[in-house]
Amino acid sequence: MTSSDKTLRRATIHDVARTAGVSVSTVSKALNDTGRMAEETRRRIKKVAADLSFRPNALARGLLSSRSLTIGLLTNDTYGRFTLPVMAGISEALVDQGVSVFLCAIEDDPALGKIHVDAMLDKQVDGIIATGKRLDRSLPVDLSGLPVPVVYAFTSGTPDSVTFTADDAQGAELATDWLRQIGRKRLAHITGPEDFAAVNERAAAFRAHAGDGAEILYGQWSEDWGHRAVAELWSRDGEKPHGIFCGNDQIARGVIDGLRERGIKVPEDVSVVGFDNWEIMAEHTRPPLTTIDMNLKELGRQAGLTVLALGEGEPVELGVRKLPCRLVVRRSCGGAGAS
Repeated sequence: MTSSDKTLRRATIHDVARTAGVSVSTVSKALNDTGRMAEETRRRIKKVAADLSFRPNALARGLLSSRSLTIGLLTNDTYGRFTLPVMAGISEALVDQGVSVFLCAIEDDPALGKIHVDAMLDKQVDGIIATGKRLDRSLPVDLSGLPVPVVYAFTSGTPDSVTFTADDAQGAELATDWLRQIGRKRLAHITGPEDFAAVNERAAAFRAHAGDGAEILYGQWSEDWGHRAVAELWSRDGEKPHGIFCGNDQIARGVIDGLRERGIKVPEDVSVVGFDNWEIMAEHTRPPLTTIDMNLKELGRQAGLTVLALGEGEPVELGVRKLPCRLVVRRSCGGAGAS
């Protein structure tokens, strides 16, 4: 680390370990005068810490004593569509603290969930972040009353917890307002099952912003449903929509395929917006898909910082925190900023 680096940020225990060429746990033992090691090694680590002006903050003091440097991540999203970006954000938040993430996938099996929670507690994790596939469903395992802090992200939490989720209504407003801004007056919303809270929040926001003649079609989270919904709309008499907002990117891809089969050009004739910004799908749709990004990485980062704060005994406001979404403009809409 150069002198200019020192002026940018305080050295962490992770920096000491990296510079000394030892593990974080070895640094902990050396600076805490515990454990067995050569005195020369202990003196060398202490000298590195002094050279780096390492001053333990509240978290570092915990790490130097009884912290395990591990956060548990528990999920039933075995496909990883939501969990992987959330985990990337958690890791980004924790890496400078020398804390790693221990991931356990429990599917929807309560017995497996209990086994994994017990394993996390046996490993003395410093906290647990629970994440899933939807906010209106809880994981099939009781996380109340655990001896470590628990934070929820994209799954239903207990009343006395902190839960992070995307602001579905705000995301739907972004999509609908963008379609109207680029001149699409008659809109339709093709979305997933009505028993999802997110579906209802997005539909309500769409209805409030879409103007006269707007229609909502409920179905499944699939390309096939998007394809069938286009067939349903275009089989009717009367004016057809000029802009379609879809409940997820899979539906949107099916919509675009259905329009193409009818000789309807996207975005020249109809503009299409998805929801999720599942990049592997959105960027390879033809044309590439304009969509709503739920900022799952930021959601994970905030959850990681919060579980650390709870572990340090800092005051944290309880309840649900909705993080804003953002619009990612690609060619399926046209308009300014398309690429």
